[in-house]
Amino acid sequence: MPMIAGKASGNGGTQDTKAIYLTIQAVVPRPVAGHLEGMTEPAPRAARAKPAAERILETALFRARWLMAPFYVGLVFALLALLVVFVNEAIHEFSGVFSKTPEQAILMALSLIDLSLAGNLLLIVIFSGYENFVSKIDTGDDADRPSWMGTVDFSGLKMKLIASIVAISAIALLKAFMRLSEGDSASDRTLGWLVGIHLTFVVSGLLLAVMDWLNGKSDRH
Repeated sequence: MPMIAGKASGNGGTQDTKAIYLTIQAVVPRPVAGHLEGMTEPAPRAARAKPAAERILETALFRARWLMAPFYVGLVFALLALLVVFVNEAIHEFSGVFSKTPEQAILMALSLIDLSLAGNLLLIVIFSGYENFVSKIDTGDDADRPSWMGTVDFSGLKMKLIASIVAISAIALLKAFMRLSEGDSASDRTLGWLVGIHLTFVVSGLLLAVMDWLNGKSDRH
C-alpha cells in the first residue's frame, strides 16, 4: 500500500509540474521571448565609408550644374535684345497709326504679340531652367513672385515651351493670311511651308502631352 500510494503521489506530482509549466507559459509575455531571441541576431553592418576620391568626384559633378548659369545669363541678354527690337517695332508702327487700315492695325498688333510671346518663352526657360537644373531662386515673401515658379518641372517646362512655339507659329501663319487679304503676293509654296510647320508643332505638342499622360499613368501603377 505504501508503494501504491508513493506511485500515486509521484504521478500526481508530475501532473502538477506540467500544470505549473503550462501556467508559466501562459503568464509570461511573448515579447520577452522575442527580445531574448533578438539578442542572438547579429548587429547590422555599418555603412561603408566612401573613398575620398569618390567623394571628391561626386562633389565636383554636383557642382558642375553651375556651368549652366552662364547660359541663363546669356538668355537674359537675349531678352534685353528682344526688348530693343520690340521698342523699335512699336515706335515704327505707332508713328503712322492714324493712317493705318483695320487690317494693318491687326498686323501691327500681331507683330507685337509675336514678340511678347517670344519674351515670355525666354522668361519661362530662364526661371524654370535655372530652378530645375541649377538652384532654387529665393525671393523671400515677394508678392510679385509668379505663381508657377518652383512648380514647373521639366515635363511642365516642355509643355509650356511647345505651347508658346505653337502660338508663335499660329501668329506667323495668321499674319501671312492677313497680308494676302491686303493684296500682298505670297506663293503657294510659302503658305504650304507655313501650314506644314505649324501642323508639325501642333502634332509634336500632342505627342508630348500623350507621352506625359502615359508616364504619369505608369507612375501611379
